[in-house]
Amino acid sequence: MRLPENPALPQNPDTDYAKALNRGLQELLRNVCQKTNGLADGRFASRDLVAASVPTTGMYARGDFVANSAPAELGTAGSRYVVEGWLCVTAGSPGTFVEKRFLTGN
Repeated sequence: MRLPENPALPQNPDTDYAKALNRGLQELLRNVCQKTNGLADGRFASRDLVAASVPTTGMYARGDFVANSAPAELGTAGSRYVVEGWLCVTAGSPGTFVEKRFLTGN
């Protein structure tokens, strides 16, 4: 089930405060619905923890997963793989990460 990306709020608010509140809530709800729909569809752009390489800065907890925003097939014939992302195995700044690989079978 997809969420409506333009949720309806009460129409014709009668004060400036109610009008501003209506606009703010409508924008917030639209962003939440778009993000939720994107995550449900598996869209990469909807994810927050993404990087083109293993993180070198920032605080991470054990179990945090950072998705690879620049996947490419690597390796040699017979052992090709794609790095899906990096999993934090030791918390810290930036923590210790290991690659999560997907074997391509080529």
